Amino acid sequence: MDIYSQGNNLIIKIIGDIDHHSSEELRDKIDKEFFRLRCKNMVFDFNNVKFMDSSGIGMIIGRYKSIEKLGGSLCLCGIKGDLARIFEISGLYRIINVFDSIETALKSLQ
Repeated sequence: MDIYSQGNNLIIKIIGDIDHHSSEELRDKIDKEFFRLRCKNMVFDFNNVKFMDSSGIGMIIGRYKSIEKLGGSLCLCGIKGDLARIFEISGLYRIINVFDSIETALKSLQ
């Protein structure tokens, strides 16, 4: 995983699968950086993720709820293949904005 800030936005490039073993570690690292850098928004890049189970969905929903309470936004990008189906079935597409790239997600947050 690669995490960095750009303005008020925390960019999270996830690399590898997201399952019950990795989701807790991801959550802890993301939250730590989000509060350390005092960001307002998050952008998750899923270009390098091929598999995600329900614990990944829970991790995303948890970050979404935290950011929403603080008046920020969460965006997703790079979702393709089987991952797109998981996001569709979970209903995340109905509550979280999805973009083709980090750049387009960041433009929407301006």
